[in-house]
Amino acid sequence: MSETDRQSEDSPQPRRVTQRGLWFDEFEVDTVYEHRPGRTVTEADNVLFTTLTMNTQALHLDAAYAAEQPGFGGERLVNSMFTLSTIVGLSVSQLTQGTLVANLGFSEIAFPAPLFHGDTLYAETECTGKRESKSRPGEGVVSLRHIGRNQHGDVVAVAQRSTLVRKRVT
Repeated sequence: MSETDRQSEDSPQPRRVTQRGLWFDEFEVDTVYEHRPGRTVTEADNVLFTTLTMNTQALHLDAAYAAEQPGFGGERLVNSMFTLSTIVGLSVSQLTQGTLVANLGFSEIAFPAPLFHGDTLYAETECTGKRESKSRPGEGVVSLRHIGRNQHGDVVAVAQRSTLVRKRVT
């Protein structure tokens, strides 16, 4: 037996931690979870998402058209559905990875300020409520308010979301 083999047998195995979201009982109402790092949005992101989703809005795709429109400094806008998807996506590893059963719905979605190519999107999520499921033992409904901000702190997206989350098995 080599020295390395002996060290392996004699050494305690390291503790392993698998990244996961929060169990139902770990969510705390009135707590804001900040999701970092942020995501800098590129022109390629916007064009790919917009064309994949068949959204032909010229404000996303046509620089000449956007340059002639008032209100946004002549820049193309990042697709708001990309913005919404990204703020939810930024929350997954911290909140719902492996513990989410289902999205139950979104409501009160708003985009109070535009997002442009080159902006960095940061997300935070507030737990606004939770209750045990009436029909599914071992699971609970968690209400979340997702907020997206650009690098200047301006709110660019807000969405209320209901999710079904597993309870910890003890």
